[in-house]
Amino acid sequence: MKSTQLRLIPYLFTVLICVFLSLPTLAEQIEYFSSQRNIENNYPFSNAVRVGDLLFLSGELGTLPNSSQLIEGGIKNETKQIMENIKASLAKHNLTMNDLVKCTAMLADIKDWPIFNEVYKSYFSKHFPARSAFATNGLGLNARLELECIAAFSSQ
Repeated sequence: MKSTQLRLIPYLFTVLICVFLSLPTLAEQIEYFSSQRNIENNYPFSNAVRVGDLLFLSGELGTLPNSSQLIEGGIKNETKQIMENIKASLAKHNLTMNDLVKCTAMLADIKDWPIFNEVYKSYFSKHFPARSAFATNGLGLNARLELECIAAFSSQ
């Protein structure tokens, strides 16, 4: 082994020790949040999971609050309801729409993308989160849209 490689060994050893020592700390930073509706229906997912300074929201459909009933009226109404549901979820964690950093939109029909965008952008005042959008087949409740998001807790 070259002398430069030998000098790296103590450094790598120190890094490994730091990683192993931080593992329990990372596990302690994970919190799971489930609504009463999720618990009562025994749904196999959490509504949100906090890992450190990030909050991961499960995919949201355009269901009426505290219900499994999809709002009527198509993509525009569903998008509004989804955005309101996300806003309410964020508020439970003292966050706002401006704390969103990434969203993923799953559309039943990609032709709905312009209408979805029209409603979506009206919910942001500062900046837009990074976003992906794609067409899919067979969303729950025959929804037109499912939206999942990640928010960041600021240090301010």
